[in-house]
Amino acid sequence: MSKIRFGRGLVLLICGVYFAVPMAASVYFSVDDTKGGFSFRAYTELLNAPGFLDSLTLSLELAAVTVVLLLVLLLPALLAARLGAPRLRPVIEVICSLPLVVPVVALTTGIVGVLRWGPDYLSDTPFFQTIVAIQDPKFPIVLVIAYVLMALPFAYRALDAGLRGVDVVTLVEAARNCGAGWMRAVFTVVLPNLRSALLNAAVLTVALVLGEFTTASILGFAPFSVWINSNGKSDGQMSVAVSMLSLLIVWVVLLLMSAVGRGRKSARS
Repeated sequence: MSKIRFGRGLVLLICGVYFAVPMAASVYFSVDDTKGGFSFRAYTELLNAPGFLDSLTLSLELAAVTVVLLLVLLLPALLAARLGAPRLRPVIEVICSLPLVVPVVALTTGIVGVLRWGPDYLSDTPFFQTIVAIQDPKFPIVLVIAYVLMALPFAYRALDAGLRGVDVVTLVEAARNCGAGWMRAVFTVVLPNLRSALLNAAVLTVALVLGEFTTASILGFAPFSVWINSNGKSDGQMSVAVSMLSLLIVWVVLLLMSAVGRGRKSARS
């Protein structure tokens, strides 16, 4: 038993050193002022750069809407497959896994082709106006659609793992026998038992949205990932500061989500 614990500790130590040393070196480089001292000039200039808060706010808004839309689409389908149509489970799994085999560039190219489609005589139709509306730079809905497709496999795996650990059929039948309706049984009995799975799906989706660059850049929008790429090229220290700040923001968001989930679980207990 002691050998197993020693082996686990050694592996964790090696992994920690592997990740911590490059990051520590990057932080040191970003604050070194060439005079033997330290300066946070790169970080202060970055935080005061135009567009920083706007791009970060846009990415957080996109992440929140993507999480909500993804759960609204995916969770009812998985529950329906568990409760009434088990034969549809392989079909849902195949559909949710398809984005893994489609490269992001190919997916984005397809989206660009759809957005550019439509002759001029459709300019006054609701279809054409919808195509224009979903490309609003203030809140590009087309990015939400793309992010939902990209996050679908990861959210599906997280929710499916949670459903496999819960006897949904028995829980719903017990709630129904106690007089609860279908909606009340789902919201008061099933969803509390899927809290961890829902949180995992949300965390994976938020991490994907905050770090996604290819689709937003090709489509011409400027969320946080595109902003840090375009504003981190002025000098070497600022470029490293951008990378460190982006990692810090993603970690803070994910830690806050995990803390909220644990806090609600402790309060309920």
